Amino acid sequence: MSGVIASSVYKETPYRAEAEAFIADLRQEYVRDDYWLQPDCLDMPTLWVDGQSILPLLRFLKSSISRPFAMLYDLSAIDERLRINRGKGPSQQPASDFTLVYQLLSLERDLFIRIKVALPESRLSAPSATSVWANANWYEREVWDLFGVEFVGHPNLRRIMMPTTWQGHPLCKNHHARATEVDPFTLSPEKQQAEQQALLFKPEEWGMARASDSAEFMFLNLGPNHPSVHGVFRIALQLDGEQIVDAVPDIGYHHRGAEKMAERQAWHSYIPYTDRIDYLGGVMNNLPYVLALEQLAGIQVPPRAQTIRVMMCEFFRIASHLVFYGTFAQDVGQMSPVFYMFVDREKLFGIVEAITGGRMHPAWFRIGGVAQDLPQGWDTMVREFLDYMPARLREYDGMVIKNKLLQKRTRGIGVYDTNEALEWGVSGPGLRATGLEWDLRKRRPYSGYDQFEFDIPTYDGGDCFDRCRVRVDEIHQSLRIIRQCLDNMPAGPYKSDHPLTTPPRKAQTMQDIETLIQHFVNNSWGPVMPAGEVCVPIEATKGLNSYQIISDGGTTSYRTRIRTPSFPHLQMIPLMSCGLLVADLIAIIASIDFVMADVDR
Repeated sequence: MSGVIASSVYKETPYRAEAEAFIADLRQEYVRDDYWLQPDCLDMPTLWVDGQSILPLLRFLKSSISRPFAMLYDLSAIDERLRINRGKGPSQQPASDFTLVYQLLSLERDLFIRIKVALPESRLSAPSATSVWANANWYEREVWDLFGVEFVGHPNLRRIMMPTTWQGHPLCKNHHARATEVDPFTLSPEKQQAEQQALLFKPEEWGMARASDSAEFMFLNLGPNHPSVHGVFRIALQLDGEQIVDAVPDIGYHHRGAEKMAERQAWHSYIPYTDRIDYLGGVMNNLPYVLALEQLAGIQVPPRAQTIRVMMCEFFRIASHLVFYGTFAQDVGQMSPVFYMFVDREKLFGIVEAITGGRMHPAWFRIGGVAQDLPQGWDTMVREFLDYMPARLREYDGMVIKNKLLQKRTRGIGVYDTNEALEWGVSGPGLRATGLEWDLRKRRPYSGYDQFEFDIPTYDGGDCFDRCRVRVDEIHQSLRIIRQCLDNMPAGPYKSDHPLTTPPRKAQTMQDIETLIQHFVNNSWGPVMPAGEVCVPIEATKGLNSYQIISDGGTTSYRTRIRTPSFPHLQMIPLMSCGLLVADLIAIIASIDFVMADVDR
């Protein structure tokens, strides 16, 4: 099944050498010859296998290949039934009604790869990968919930985003996208009773026993509305006294169908939706989306626009970490720090508002650059903030980090090591708190990050306290990056002149009718993106974030998959909290640093 693909397949990728080295190792070390290398994927190597071959290949890539792929980065699916452009000739993809997509990450190779499995509509099933990676559990539940693909051997295959009474699978192309496409909602007494019955808590359905040999367990709901769960989030606790026997997260209360909405928005009009994914990350959410489209369309972003993007992303990294810092201290008993840190966050938002016109959700990045150039006086505001923050951080260090009570509450609590982190798909500060110095901005630089000097903070305790310290140190590094942006801001345009840049620059719109027409069409219907598939991960505030985008050659996305860091992070809660006390769980939740919009999408 494997074909001989020339190395020139990767000539346009930023990581050609890594991709070619992987393919060479695969051909030399993998004894089976049951895969096909898709030649037209410019973002990462992509292999197709059948359902019977997927687990042997995944096990080989995780454990046996030289420089293995230790992390299952993502697992999603595509409903292919309405897709038109699937390649031609030698590049034509195998026939499939649905496609499973596994994305793996090798930290030793600094390489992402994609594995695909073609599924016919008559047999929507595949073997479960939970025996290979622990974090496949939630990903497979999500694919079953939203696409209807069954995973044989999964320990508890049930809905994760939608209510248990939901009919159909929302990301299928034949499922309605708007409430106006179905009959008006009604709630008869019979339906209300059925819905109430479905909400009854049955421990056995959650994988819990009602009693041990010596005692009956107590079950406690933490959430879905609780001040310590940082969003609409529920944890079902199985307790022996106050000791946690099991803690099962329950998500989906904040699910808004963000991936479904991408299918009916123009390429550029979807940008404001991305702000609401990690709603503390602001324009940081725009970046992986526009980077993917720019790679798909071959748009070169000017140096000034790249530097502006880096500066704004680091501002939002600081803003997000300040919220974490304050609420982390608050959750373990300190009331004062969060008020001081929100004052500093407001100062930062003053700069963001002066530059972008918005605050938390400016939706300011554009395909090809940013919305407008920096305003007059921006440098004065930025310099004042850079001079102001270091002293404040030293004050917070004494208030929080050196506080003995906080240390006793968080040291040695919620511990995991590097191998466990990779097994569960942990990235970002949570991974670096285990001692692993790995940051995508350094290892796979994007948007010009290779031009900046900064360090990667690490600690090796892997506990709540070290996860806090990593983020605090990252604030210092973000200030360092912003100062370099301030001192070395390039001249030139803030947006590319590429015809697919959206919206196009207005310089010639009043000079000739052709440019005016292009500007009108790109703003109203959106640009026509080339057919293809692309994914560009970034180091977001909470870990690795990416948009896997499939274009069918039109003005809207055929499929947009949003991979967020918080989704796999929450899945680790049972491992981190088993045997501890309920009060320890509150510290663990605080140390993860998540928002439910990032989890549920």
